[in-house]
Amino acid sequence: MTYIDGFMLAVPAANKDKYIAHASTAVDLFKKLGATRLVETWADDVPRGKQTDFYRATKLEEGEVPLFSWVEYPDRATRKKAGEDMMNDPDAQDMSDMPFDAARMIYGGFEVLNDTGAKARPGYVDGMISPVPLANKEAYRAAAQAQAPLLIEQGALRVVDTWGDDVPPGETTDFQRAVAAKADETIGFSFIEWPSRQVRDAAWAILMKDPRIAPDPKIWDASRSIMGGFEPVVDL
Repeated sequence: MTYIDGFMLAVPAANKDKYIAHASTAVDLFKKLGATRLVETWADDVPRGKQTDFYRATKLEEGEVPLFSWVEYPDRATRKKAGEDMMNDPDAQDMSDMPFDAARMIYGGFEVLNDTGAKARPGYVDGMISPVPLANKEAYRAAAQAQAPLLIEQGALRVVDTWGDDVPPGETTDFQRAVAAKADETIGFSFIEWPSRQVRDAAWAILMKDPRIAPDPKIWDASRSIMGGFEPVVDL
């Protein structure tokens, strides 16, 4: 089953072209390591939150922009081997000159609970990170699977919801601090692929009035989730 490596990072706005070139160079490396897809997205409609948001998650500095990205592997074993091989791959070492502060990059491995729709090249992406109690895995899965068709009905191309599987703590930033996760919680990493921002905006205008799409507070605390709209800049 597909396995996801999820990433969040902050990049200076002035380095956008450099970052796109850097990420594009990484495509061949990740393909060689067994990845089936690499997607990098640039913040477009990312609101600030009262408790948590993408800006605080990455300790954003003045002039920087938050990014939401992921790499898809055919399974967990391929992803694990890719990580091991990357440590000894000279092509990976050539990528060490990064146009952003790698010390603040957030990453983790995620098990896919729901993958609804067709893989395509989206024109827009909604990204969301959520804290979910470990005991609520099956309830979270069921909610995701129930809501995905509602999104597809309104024009979404693909809806993916995942469950934190290998999400390490970081020295400066991490997924846990990003959503103020508690000791008995893990991370839900989700994204919705849309054909365009126009379709996405029109869809949410309808969906926000649909009680079936509202998060269930008995399953997870949506007040600590972080979310936003992003423009794809690289798509393997």
